[in-house]
Amino acid sequence: MSTQVREKQPLWRQLFTSQIGKKLLTGLTGLGLTLFVIVHMAGNLSYFAGNEAYNAYAHKLLSLGPLLYIAELGLLAFFVFHIVLGVNIYLGKRKAREQGYKRYKTAGGQSKQSLSSRSMIVTGVILGVFLVLHLVSFKFGAYYEAAESIDGKPVRDLARLLNEKFQSPLYAFGYSGVMVLLALHLRHGIWSAFQSLGATNPRLTPLIYTLGALVGLLIAVGFFILPLWIFFTGGNA
Repeated sequence: MSTQVREKQPLWRQLFTSQIGKKLLTGLTGLGLTLFVIVHMAGNLSYFAGNEAYNAYAHKLLSLGPLLYIAELGLLAFFVFHIVLGVNIYLGKRKAREQGYKRYKTAGGQSKQSLSSRSMIVTGVILGVFLVLHLVSFKFGAYYEAAESIDGKPVRDLARLLNEKFQSPLYAFGYSGVMVLLALHLRHGIWSAFQSLGATNPRLTPLIYTLGALVGLLIAVGFFILPLWIFFTGGNA
């Protein structure tokens, strides 16, 4: 009589093949992207300090040269990896549902099924498409040279580009609408990420879920206040 011994997979392989591992990686990449979004939001808000301040901020980033390209490639890899993992988890759930699992409960006890949790795949895909359009419109958009210079070097007038884009209703309200979807995505995403990291204490769950909702709301407001302000006021003259 022979006994088959199942070979244990290496930890790194378990992370990429098991549902738990995928959720953990999705949570970690999601939290990393959330930090980036907060920093990006802070940079956007420098517009309210004036065109020169905003252009100087953008010029400072561009002056990083190769370091900026490395950071951008790293962020792109994070985004793509996060999206691929999210879609993979969604397809895994659909497959399980087809096999007869009709209800899902979180490992932390009380289910947190809500509009934000049920729409994660939809909001995630929309945000991915928005990212591409955002890069095309701004990073690779029209180049204007500002009147001021820094250390004798020309400065791109990104403030002018913002003023032009967000005076269009399509851009102003479309951008703001996507930010509402971002808030929904973060509301469940932040809680889910901490849950995947083991924060399943019943006392912590309501706090983390509330924190996710609050962070999502503040980020959304921090982003859509700029296009709406430019649209209704004309922006910085």
